[in-house]
Amino acid sequence: MRASIRHIWKLSVIVLLAVYTQPSFAEEKACPADHAGSSETGSRREAAEIIPPGNGVGVPQVTEMNWPGKWELFLKNSGVSAMHAILMPNNNKVQFYDATIWRISKIKLPPGTPCHVYDQKTNAIDCWAHSVLVDIETGDIRPLLLSTDTWCSSGGLTVDGTLVSTGGFQGGANTARYLSTCANCVWREYPKALAARRWYSTQATLPDGTFIVVGGRDALNYEYILPEGVDNKKLYDSKLLRDTDDPTENNLYPFVWLNTDGNLFMFANNRSILLSPKTNKVIREYPQLPGGCRNYPGSASSALLPIRLEVENPPVIPADVIICGGARQDAFYRAETKKIYEPALKDCQRISLNERNPVWIAEAMPTPRVMSDAVLLPNGELIIINGVKRGTSGWGNGRDPIFAPIMYTPNKPLGQRFRELAPSPIARVYHSIAVALPDGKVLVGGSNTNDGYKYDVMFPTEVRLQKYSPPYLDPALANLRPAIVTTATPKQIKYGARFDIRIALNQNDVTKENVLVTMLAPPFTTHAVSMNMRLLMLGIFDIKKEVRDLHQIHAVAPPSGNVAPPGYYLLSVVYKGVPSVGVWIQIV
Repeated sequence: MRASIRHIWKLSVIVLLAVYTQPSFAEEKACPADHAGSSETGSRREAAEIIPPGNGVGVPQVTEMNWPGKWELFLKNSGVSAMHAILMPNNNKVQFYDATIWRISKIKLPPGTPCHVYDQKTNAIDCWAHSVLVDIETGDIRPLLLSTDTWCSSGGLTVDGTLVSTGGFQGGANTARYLSTCANCVWREYPKALAARRWYSTQATLPDGTFIVVGGRDALNYEYILPEGVDNKKLYDSKLLRDTDDPTENNLYPFVWLNTDGNLFMFANNRSILLSPKTNKVIREYPQLPGGCRNYPGSASSALLPIRLEVENPPVIPADVIICGGARQDAFYRAETKKIYEPALKDCQRISLNERNPVWIAEAMPTPRVMSDAVLLPNGELIIINGVKRGTSGWGNGRDPIFAPIMYTPNKPLGQRFRELAPSPIARVYHSIAVALPDGKVLVGGSNTNDGYKYDVMFPTEVRLQKYSPPYLDPALANLRPAIVTTATPKQIKYGARFDIRIALNQNDVTKENVLVTMLAPPFTTHAVSMNMRLLMLGIFDIKKEVRDLHQIHAVAPPSGNVAPPGYYLLSVVYKGVPSVGVWIQIV
């Protein structure tokens, strides 16, 4: 079976060349079927009311939000179909790239940039751009040259905000690429930087700001990325990946989350471990997750839920992981070979990593989902967006696109955590992305389940970019939105240090009971995986009223790199569930 399925893949290639766990479960009623209707649906929000803060201790009160959100078309042509994406710090541009093997996109390389010679024997050239930087405010596009193939690669940001992209296809599989944030920066590529070929692998940031790269097709191991320009030669075998390697794989793009103790939670297929990156020893094994497979091509969504910090933190800081959707174990085989598209999984499963006897707690989504994107928002909610109801990831293997996102509120009681939002008019299936923006909106793009750029098919290649405004951007709540005074807020903080944030907000009850300070690490997003996505809720020492509408918040920085790896985060102040525009802050 393995040989036959792997052969199918190869033939295709040839053609291409938080502490909220509850002890019980209550299933929600299914929501109405998704549809591609108008861009804004549902009734306007009702009169605002304060709801109980759930079961979390010290959780600020929030305003009830019944507005379903709103979609807008941001760009008709993003230049490339956004298979991979990340928000770059400071310059507020999003980096998109696709696969160079297609030798085509929707934007040419800029004048003066030499075309890429992809066949030295025939001198065949590719003058199309496969990497673009898109300004998230103006929509201006800067095309960049890529020489190695980034198809199904991984990535993350260094301490100084440089994007490190790893792996890909063919000559790109052993490559590490670097893109800094200067106005004229270009890609720097090192084709022999990795010891193993990394295709469909996951990159995770470690407590010191360096990276580990885990798994990939026929790579049942992991390695550490060395400094730029230095090639790694050492591999570490992974029993987890070997034990979870089905005939149809089901363990590609594993979920890798840095736990608050500095160890790595690794999840592949239906099993998970806690691994020490210092000793490379497995510290503990978690219970097996039943129901089906959760990793590519089963492609569930996963997030490390918001980490709540205090002024004085306990020795063990709680951390919860959630995994939503996925597919039955044989779903890819049935879709790929028999053209039978099985219903996706409908459950979300949540586990507290640091409990003495952790267990998976089940919750039900309004609808089954596979290959959706999970995006943490600055107010601590999780939006699950894009994807399909049937099938799996892979070329043409998904059916019944899901147009309506769902919101998950982690600290509400079981059975009350999900709500369905306004549907998009655009189907986003395989190879879609979603990225949280500083202004609180979500940038949504990509969707290409085709061999190249094709438009006369069931799901045409998408180059349109949308922005979705979540419920907290309801115009009726505009008066609740704080504004960070950037001239009175630091650009850099140190671990464990107290620091001040000044905000402008015309409200009388700006108190610790109503305010959150959050820091969001921008993830690298591809194939329904948001690598290194992390939201921290900081401890607040006190809040003082100043002149007029100004307030000074005295917050405490995260205690260590175990909790918050060094680098750039979006700092937001949240009042009753409504976040400010985020500003960049660096922790060192």
